Amino acid sequence: MPQQWTADALLDFLVEQAGLPPEDRPIDLAVTFLDIGLDSLAYLQLSAEVAGAFGVDLPAEMPDGYTLAEILDTVNAALGEREPV
Repeated sequence: MPQQWTADALLDFLVEQAGLPPEDRPIDLAVTFLDIGLDSLAYLQLSAEVAGAFGVDLPAEMPDGYTLAEILDTVNAALGEREPV
């Protein structure tokens, strides 16, 4: 299991699974789903992916202003709290 989730992996998921057009892939992760044209359904897809791949639960409902950077930090902080296998 990966010990860290990368920005590229997050953005790849958003393009490949959540419907983000590749040309809209942000350079800066200080953007929200709404900023990049994704909705709460895309957030739920991401939440399910994160739970399945990493065993990390994101908030059930997308918090207002929740940025991609914060999502990445949440996942990596939870992964960092675990003992290496």
